[in-house]
Amino acid sequence: MSNDGPKKVTVSYLREAKANGTKLTMLTGYDYPTAAALDAAGVDMILVGDSLGNVVLGYDTTIPVTMEDMLHHTKPVVRAAKRAMVIGDMPFMSYQISKKEAMRNAGRFLQEAGADAVKLEGGMEVAKTVRALVDAGIPVIGHLGLTPQSINVFGGFGLRAKGLAEAEKLLGDAKALELAGASAVVLEKVPTEVAAYVTRNVGIPTIGIGAGPDCDGQVLVMHDVVGLYEKFVPKFAKQYAKIGPIIQKAFEDYVTEVKSGAFPDAEHSFAAEPDVAQALADKDGDN
Repeated sequence: MSNDGPKKVTVSYLREAKANGTKLTMLTGYDYPTAAALDAAGVDMILVGDSLGNVVLGYDTTIPVTMEDMLHHTKPVVRAAKRAMVIGDMPFMSYQISKKEAMRNAGRFLQEAGADAVKLEGGMEVAKTVRALVDAGIPVIGHLGLTPQSINVFGGFGLRAKGLAEAEKLLGDAKALELAGASAVVLEKVPTEVAAYVTRNVGIPTIGIGAGPDCDGQVLVMHDVVGLYEKFVPKFAKQYAKIGPIIQKAFEDYVTEVKSGAFPDAEHSFAAEPDVAQALADKDGDN
């Protein structure tokens, strides 16, 4: 277990990590036992991502995820996380309608669910919203590059910022978020050199996912890390374990043993007192 750093990760720790070159770690979490394990492992930030739409709720995209879904899953993560910063992912249409709507929904993450910060997608177009949230005391993490909530506009999950003009725009968006007060920015599925360029030229931490090794930190979806979501494994996701087949085998063994009568056995059952057992047996004989 690695648990260096502060007793509780805050935005000031993120800034200090950027300044002194300490790599930051972020993984997604959606429930109490997972969040407790992430926290014990020393993960700096737990993102309650709208990716739960895919890996927990079974949707094909993140678009159907609601505020109620997000709040429901953020609450147990907050209860489990003692050190890690908990970040609530603002779902589709929870912040795009107006700054007032964004303020209300972001406030719910902190007030109702107990999150430490929120994450939202977009660059210059959401900068004013980010500024309003930060001014209201709500820490914000940005998200640029591949932004899943805009998948219908982009028309796919391809690499972003491949050209020079797009790379410059990505930097402009990151700087706009920094100027608006964002505490960090996620860079998803952009070339290594582009992510490194952005990282060198902004003062807030960059958290990469499919963005190479030069970002100030890294984030992955927990299910990808442990091999629990086999429907699709991104190129950028390293599987440190494959627990999906192990879980499947356990379920199959359970079904087999119940069907055969092998479970439950004496070890997993409770015996009555001998006199009670005898009395019940005698009653059977009378019936």
